[in-house]
Amino acid sequence: MKKFERSLSLPYIVAIAIGGMLGSGLFVLPGLAAAKTGPSIWIAYLLAAICVLPAAMSKAEMATAMPSSGGTYIYIERTFGPMMGTISGLGLWLSLLLKSSFALVGFGAYLLILADVNIKVAALVSLALITFLNIWGVKKVGKAQLFVLILSLTGLTLLVIMSFATWEVDLMRPMVKHGTSGLLSATAFVFVSYAGVTKVAAIAGEIKNPGRDLPLAMIIALTGVTAIYVLVTFVMVGNVPVDNLRNDIHPIYTLATTTGGYAVGIAAAILGVITLMSMANSGVLAASRFPFAMSRDALLPKVLGNVHPRYLTPTVTIVATSLVMALTIIFLDVEKIAKLASAFMVTMFIMVNACVVVLRETSVHWYQPKYKSPLYPFIQLFGIISGLILLFLLGIIPLLAVIAIFLLGALAFFMYGRSRSQRKGVLRLYGHRPALTLMYRKQPVPEDVLAAERSPMEGEELKSLERLMANDAEVVVALFGKEHSSEMIVEMGLALAGKSKTQVVYLTEVPEQTALDAVRDDGLAVKSIERRINAIAEEKEVDFCFDSIATHEVVETMHTISNQTHCEWIVMGWEGRARNGLLVRNPTGWLTTHLNSHFALYKDNGVRYIRRILVCLRPGREDKVFIQVADRIAASNGGEFTFLRVIREDADTEFQKKLRSDSEKLLENVTSKCQVEIMLRDNAVDGILEAAIGYDLLITGTPVNEDILKILFGAGKDKFAEDAPCSVLRLTVKNLK
Repeated sequence: MKKFERSLSLPYIVAIAIGGMLGSGLFVLPGLAAAKTGPSIWIAYLLAAICVLPAAMSKAEMATAMPSSGGTYIYIERTFGPMMGTISGLGLWLSLLLKSSFALVGFGAYLLILADVNIKVAALVSLALITFLNIWGVKKVGKAQLFVLILSLTGLTLLVIMSFATWEVDLMRPMVKHGTSGLLSATAFVFVSYAGVTKVAAIAGEIKNPGRDLPLAMIIALTGVTAIYVLVTFVMVGNVPVDNLRNDIHPIYTLATTTGGYAVGIAAAILGVITLMSMANSGVLAASRFPFAMSRDALLPKVLGNVHPRYLTPTVTIVATSLVMALTIIFLDVEKIAKLASAFMVTMFIMVNACVVVLRETSVHWYQPKYKSPLYPFIQLFGIISGLILLFLLGIIPLLAVIAIFLLGALAFFMYGRSRSQRKGVLRLYGHRPALTLMYRKQPVPEDVLAAERSPMEGEELKSLERLMANDAEVVVALFGKEHSSEMIVEMGLALAGKSKTQVVYLTEVPEQTALDAVRDDGLAVKSIERRINAIAEEKEVDFCFDSIATHEVVETMHTISNQTHCEWIVMGWEGRARNGLLVRNPTGWLTTHLNSHFALYKDNGVRYIRRILVCLRPGREDKVFIQVADRIAASNGGEFTFLRVIREDADTEFQKKLRSDSEKLLENVTSKCQVEIMLRDNAVDGILEAAIGYDLLITGTPVNEDILKILFGAGKDKFAEDAPCSVLRLTVKNLK
């Protein structure tokens, strides 16, 4: 399959992003919005831009992780699954076609100034022309977009400069005419003006340096367009009384006529006609691609995926999009169109922010964005909360329309897509029961039912697992290619195994869209790791074997290894995060509680030689497995270990003596050099961290208590793994039968 050439530089990306926003949001909306809030309309545009910023940052992040996928629909479908993909595809399709319909009504209003035409008839005629242009695939029309953008920016800049000369402060009073509720209502109303800022993410596969240029372009474009919106509306309400703007759907013409006279007004009308026609054309082009992509993903009927044999354009979806736009123009007034477009776009932006939360919280292995949104998760939570507020402020009709789309999308999925689509979203793979219940089911489902519904493994993965199971290893070391030092993790596994056999498996998790047989399991990185591990095994004279597996579901693969092999230990590298959230789970955190094997997580803090080991157990947790692990690691490395018990400073002498006696009994069968140390410290964590300064490895257990915020958002770090001055081995010990 041919790949797009990465040829787009930053200036061109900025131009595309600005071109996606500049249009009806400025040439049509300001008058209607001014009626809701008064002269404070410029504040409404500023607030709307702030609410859009989280979605822009979130989409930029996802685009750098999936630069060849493109499109909000793909991100939502990959994160939440095909059902939400169906819903989002329909929502995005409607939001774009409504915005384009809105632009065509504005086109008719500006054309009326130049000629005696009926607004809706003019809009319908122009829609027919745009439809034919999109079917024919006229590339020159697309190239003209840049010229139209430059023309619009130049005209608007001159208009702002001219309007400042006649600006009157008295027209700005009162600034907020209908209170805070009116201002927020106007903010929700103009939200759709910024919808195009994230369109540029769909072409991430054609950008030279998406990790840097894509988020930078979005910020520059959003900042630039916000400045244009704010300045134009600021001079508009300072030159034209708000009452005169109330029902005005050609406000740029009105402003130009007021400040520059008839000739300037005519020039503004011509500019409005060109800009809005161009915007409507690009809107039809973009909107028609959503049902086309959904058809190719088996979520909608195949007929929607048909391409014209001569013009190579998705004719069916272009015509369907245009028909719905025609009905919208005929039966809805301009304000209702704007509200519905804003409502659908707000909903999609809420879901975009939620996608980043799910992808970050699960730490799914294939999600490796080159750019990460700053201030996570606060900026995403702000985007979700502000979006919900704006959605309710738009009124009951737009809210009911959004609910209807959710129901229609779900119905379409269950009637058509469910039996044809084999993909699962990240939330389905890694979601807790609350998330699965909310998104997919009415009642919690038993684990055996969920297991029965899991998709069968592909042939190559099944063969690799069969080879692994035949090895009958007692310790399995899982590598993912992102470890700080693969050798150190393998050495931990070999030490745990002692004289028993160790299996090292290199796991590659790939998105569901990618076939497993397309992923090489004998790449250079894999061969290099295998060579280094062979050298370690020869030096230590231990029994081990190596294999590599490509999988769509790394958690399921690890679970299968735990269930269907004889391994007692599974060993993995670790970045210090293993807690689960309420709605989503970190794969490592889920494995901690679900594996049918002991689980060892190794946090490599750069210590190469493990000679001195510190073992910490809470009083009352007398588990010999921890001592056995420390003994084996010490013996393997020719080292020693200390068994540390931390108790409160007010503990009496008798308790201290008994604790030391019980601890020494646990060391009776130890072959390595060892000792017991009792520490009196009210703050056990700080005491252990201070003691760890003198050691190379800290061995701890899985914490029991978790803060409620960490449970909700799953963002907690293990204190020892994060702050310990040495490497950390965290053990989860199971009652194995």
